[in-house]
Amino acid sequence: MNTIKTIYCIRIALGITSGAICAAASRILETTIGIDGTPAILYSITLTLLIYLLSLRLLQAKYRNSVETPSKITMTGIGIYFLAWLTFYILCYTIILAATNSIPEPPPIVGAILIA
Repeated sequence: MNTIKTIYCIRIALGITSGAICAAASRILETTIGIDGTPAILYSITLTLLIYLLSLRLLQAKYRNSVETPSKITMTGIGIYFLAWLTFYILCYTIILAATNSIPEPPPIVGAILIA
């Protein structure tokens, strides 16, 4: 497998892992500190960006001499990383909510006529 394919596969794996970690972190922030909604998502996005930047530094250090330009390392797999992160963030967050039985009930329909 060449270097570009290796970097692409690493980014997919990191996106999946980052999504699962961020979903767990969001749920922990909601239950322990009481941060929910938009701030929890912003913390997750920040954590995702930090993981991406850390992986970028590590990949540049390892594959610097294997690619034509350093920007090739930066841009390879960036889209699939964030797509995998978003997909697995939503999936894992939903599973965590279902496992903890904390999915909110839908509100009652206003103006519904009850026929007995």
